[in-house]
Amino acid sequence: MNLISEKFDLDSIEDVQEFYHSRGWTDGFPVVPPTPEAVRACLDWVLMAPDELIGIEPVRERTITAEKLAINAVMAGCLPMHFPAVIAAWMAMLKEEFLLHGTTASTGGCAIFIVLNGPVRNEIGCQSEFNVLGSSDRATSVIGRAIRLGLINLLEVSPGAIDRSTLGHPGKISYCVAEDEENTEWESLAAIRGIPPEASAVTVFAASSPRQIMNEWTKAPEEILDTYAAEMKANMRNYSIWAGNYAIVIPKQHRDLLQEAGWSKADIANYLFEKARIKRQEWADVGKASVIRDKGDFEYCALASPEHLLVVAAGGPAGGFGAIIPPWLGTKSQAVTVAIGACVDCEV
Repeated sequence: MNLISEKFDLDSIEDVQEFYHSRGWTDGFPVVPPTPEAVRACLDWVLMAPDELIGIEPVRERTITAEKLAINAVMAGCLPMHFPAVIAAWMAMLKEEFLLHGTTASTGGCAIFIVLNGPVRNEIGCQSEFNVLGSSDRATSVIGRAIRLGLINLLEVSPGAIDRSTLGHPGKISYCVAEDEENTEWESLAAIRGIPPEASAVTVFAASSPRQIMNEWTKAPEEILDTYAAEMKANMRNYSIWAGNYAIVIPKQHRDLLQEAGWSKADIANYLFEKARIKRQEWADVGKASVIRDKGDFEYCALASPEHLLVVAAGGPAGGFGAIIPPWLGTKSQAVTVAIGACVDCEV
């Protein structure tokens, strides 16, 4: 297999780091040297030629090829077994409804939140419990980082270049979780979004930073979810009032109580669709009175529909915590789910 990319001969690992850093090809952290052998191993794993087209970024018309993604995956620390998830995430991000250019160029500073479902989670050693929104395991850490490095090196999504984030957040380094499918009675996120349960899948979502909540003082599903709804409403007051996808991450303590009461993910979504609403006049409480005008009684919902809520079962086994992950900006970017290494509902 002949690779296409330009090659550089460097004498030491220290030279590699300085060479890449000096050219802005990293995220500020050390990289794994993308040797031809390591890049070919990733391509062999997915049975792709170096020049195989993964997609075209629709705004700037940049082509994304398998070899370029493999180079960045190796740099991020990926093993060949991690590479199919990277490929699938890029396929999802390149869908028109995801609006990749807008999500990566905005001053809003969102990051690509990635959820893994299906057998691939166990095959690559994902962990879905402790520190799930931190560096919980090798696989999710390097897959999330591979997405960021690819954005930097293929689409110039570097701070001050395409990336115009005023603040950003740590999810820009890596923002990937695997759903805890073994310790829940609920359908997986991917299954709810149309992927057969035997298939592996990735969901991508243009997301702001997580907002942690806690409620350890009740067993009532409605009261638990009222805390989640309150944080969604806080985001509508303090950031954006517009409806869109929201993700909620529900660890085991809350999950067990909800399941014992017979609540499904659909029940949760329907409840939060009704509860996560504010009136525009509430902006007066957070310093935004000047933009209320004559619309004070207008009511806004965090979700365009219950189906816009992404419910993810993940997190440590104890503690009455949860997380709300708000959208970048309403429905301008929509979450996308695709199968990993398979074609679902494709035209033959």
